[in-house]
Amino acid sequence: MPGHIVPMGAGRAVMDRRDDPLHDYVLELTGKDDPVVLFLPTATGDDASYIVSFYEAFHSGRCRPRHLRLFHRDFDDLTDIVLGADVIHVGGGNTANMLDVWRRQGVDTLLHQALAGGAVLTGGSAGGLCWFEGGTTDSYGPTLQLLDEGLGMIKGSYCPHYDAEDQRRPLFHAALLDGSLETGYASWNRVAIRFTAGGELVEAVTSEPGGRALKVYARDGEIVEEDIPCRRLAERVASRSVST
Repeated sequence: MPGHIVPMGAGRAVMDRRDDPLHDYVLELTGKDDPVVLFLPTATGDDASYIVSFYEAFHSGRCRPRHLRLFHRDFDDLTDIVLGADVIHVGGGNTANMLDVWRRQGVDTLLHQALAGGAVLTGGSAGGLCWFEGGTTDSYGPTLQLLDEGLGMIKGSYCPHYDAEDQRRPLFHAALLDGSLETGYASWNRVAIRFTAGGELVEAVTSEPGGRALKVYARDGEIVEEDIPCRRLAERVASRSVST
């Protein structure tokens, strides 16, 4: 099956919602009944509580969950664990530090290979921004700045947390107006935008009423926010229990 890239507006805030329909949406894209889901918590320095949240959301009743720590590596060769995943879920946190670690340890190259092999690449906040060429980040402190060192799997830029953090929208607009960032996308926290492996927009989905996704660009010195039709996902009827 072809690969997909599915950036979301929020990382931990969505992960902590164990039954959020966005989780099932990502799993269903694999076309498999029991997909392997690999969690990369690099952006939080492999925070243990975030890893626990991942296993609570993507438990063995839903999939075959795995995680990969890079600050205390358990593997000499990362190839099998990364390329063996049907879904690679990237956690939120410090995008700049995460990208540096990935490049130092060769994970960036493996992620490109995984996408070419048909994997679903997803995540929120840092886990959404990383797939683009650049965007807005809090990697350098409480005052948001621009990041232009993304993986570039999707051309252009991305602004997560568009509805939730006051600094995001004005910084994004200013960067588009002065050319610091290319035409991009923005989304509410509980919204995902799906792209093909080639970076083409497919659709936007939301797990909350009123969730929005936007294509944002500068035209004649003005900012244009173009709504992307956003399909509301149905809530799960019943939660499957965690296997013991």
